[in-house]
Amino acid sequence: MQLPDRPARTGQPDPVMDQALRLAAAVDEALGEKPTAYRDDSPLPTIGPTPPVPQPGQPPMSQWAVDASGVLKAVAVASLPVGGGLWLVGQVDPVALALICGTPVAAALALARLVSKIKNAVEPNITVTQNYYGTVTQDTRSITSTTRGVIANTRNQTPR
Repeated sequence: MQLPDRPARTGQPDPVMDQALRLAAAVDEALGEKPTAYRDDSPLPTIGPTPPVPQPGQPPMSQWAVDASGVLKAVAVASLPVGGGLWLVGQVDPVALALICGTPVAAALALARLVSKIKNAVEPNITVTQNYYGTVTQDTRSITSTTRGVIANTRNQTPR
């Protein structure tokens, strides 16, 4: 696109027209007939010393490194609530925070102690004494157990 030539004037130069002409010259230079890409259609060697080229995306690395980077990303995401909690601790009065965090713990401990007291009161402490008269046989066989399959199938074998 060409702008019309500047009309001849006498006096001071027109700064707007100068800027427009400079812009038009820059556009013409940028859109000139210059190649912007080159495609090499020569056949690639099937065997040769050319090293592999890294592809876009995740860089080439071992499976262990890929797994480790996934774990690191998960830990980084999991650390966000901890950071938010620490920020909240800095914003709240320490006494109020102790009351908010300590009350559920104290209530849980008191409830656990109450349940254990009730459980001990309900279950009587009975001592069972078994007296045997006559011959007593003790069976010392061992059982070997194997479990296999997606749906567990246990087979117990007793030695004979």
